[in-house]
Amino acid sequence: MDGERFYICIDLKSFYASVECVERGLDPMTARLVVADPERKSGTICLAVTPAMKQLGVRNRCRVFEIPSGIDYITAPPRMRLYLEYSARIYSIYLDWFSKEDIHVYSVDEVFIDVTGYLATYKKTPLELARSLVSEVKNRSGIPAAAGVGTNLYLCKIAMDILAKRSPDFIAELNETTYREKLWRHTPLTDFWRVGPGTAERLEKLGVRTMEGITRLPEEVLYKLFGVDAELLIDHAWGREPTTISDIRSYKAKTHSITSGQVLMRDYAADEAEVVLREMVDLLSLDLLDRGCVTPRLSLWIRYSAKVGLPPSRGGIRIEPPSENDRVLIPAAVDLFRRIALPDQPIRGLNISFDDIFCPAFRQATFFGDDDADERHRRLRKAVSGIRRRFGGNAILRGTDFEEGATTRERNRQIGGHKA
Repeated sequence: MDGERFYICIDLKSFYASVECVERGLDPMTARLVVADPERKSGTICLAVTPAMKQLGVRNRCRVFEIPSGIDYITAPPRMRLYLEYSARIYSIYLDWFSKEDIHVYSVDEVFIDVTGYLATYKKTPLELARSLVSEVKNRSGIPAAAGVGTNLYLCKIAMDILAKRSPDFIAELNETTYREKLWRHTPLTDFWRVGPGTAERLEKLGVRTMEGITRLPEEVLYKLFGVDAELLIDHAWGREPTTISDIRSYKAKTHSITSGQVLMRDYAADEAEVVLREMVDLLSLDLLDRGCVTPRLSLWIRYSAKVGLPPSRGGIRIEPPSENDRVLIPAAVDLFRRIALPDQPIRGLNISFDDIFCPAFRQATFFGDDDADERHRRLRKAVSGIRRRFGGNAILRGTDFEEGATTRERNRQIGGHKA
C-alpha cells in the first residue's frame, strides 16, 4: 500500500436527461425522456436518453427517427445553460471534499479525483469514499452518478466505463491484478478507453480481439502499426498508466491553436458558406485580440454534403507578419476558401483554425503599413468585444450577419451549438 495511489472517476449518468428529470420532479432512472430539439427535423441527434430508454434498446446519441414508434416518452428541448449550472453546482460538492489541485475536470459530466491523501482524513477505503461521494451528489443535486476506483487514472476510468454498468450501485474498483483477471478477455475492444473502431479493426487483422491478445504481440509489431501511440496501447493492455493528475495540471503544450467549427443545418452553396466563414474568422480574430495573441498560420477544412460523397477539402495559408487583425485574416481565409473549395458542390461543414498562436511582448512597427490606423482599429475591436461580453453577442453585429445563410445571430443564442 505504501506509495500506491488511488483515483476515483465519477460520471453523472445520462447527465442532460437526468437534469431534465430532476427539473420535472421525475426519477432519472425510471422516467422515459430524451433531450432533443423538437424544432429540428427528426434526423436531429438526441443529446441524452435516460437509462429507462436505454433498457428499451434506444441508443445514446441516436437520432429521433430511430426511436421505435411504440415507445411513449417525453421530449425535452436542450437547455445548455441549465446543464452548466448543475455541473458547476456538482463541482462545488467535490470541492467540499477535495482540493481543486486534486480534481481534473474531464468533461461537463465527468471528473477524475486523486483521493490518495484523503483516505486517512475521512477514515474510508477508496471504495467507501466513492460510495459516499456518489451518495452526496445524489442527495444534494438529485443527479445519479457512476464511479470507478483504480490505482491509476486508466483503471478508474475502465472500472467506471465497463464494470460499474453491471454493478447494482454503479460503482466498481480495479487494480492491475484484478484488471487482468476481469477484463483481459473482455470484448469488444472498443469498450476500452481510447480504443476506437480504427484501432480495433487493425488489431483484428492480426487476430487480436482482447487486451490480453495485445500483450502477446511483439512490441515491434505494435510500434510499426501504431507508431508512438503503441506505447499507450501497450501500457493500457497491462493496466498501466504513469500519468498523474499533477502531471496533467503541469503540462504545457509546445504549440497552441484556436478553432471554430460548424455543421451547417442544410446544404450551403459556396457563396452562402463564404458568409459563414467570414463570421467565424471575425469571431476568432476577436478571441485572438482578447488574448493579446497573433497567428502566423490559418487552416481550413470544408466538408461536403453526404449526398455527393466527396472527401473534404483541406488547406492552409501563412500569415506574414503574424496578425490578429480581421482585415488581414478574413481576406486570407476567403482567398484560401476560394482556392480549395470544389466548385458547385454543396457544403455541409466548415472548420477554421488559427495555428501556432503566440502572444508577442511588443508589436514591431512596419515601414509599409499604417500603424496608427491599425491601432485605432484594434481599439475599436476591443470596444466591440467589451460590448459583446457585457450585453451579449447580438448586442453589436456586422452587416454580413444579416446576409442569407448567416448563422452568428442564431449561434449567439446557443451554447455548444444547442439552445442555451
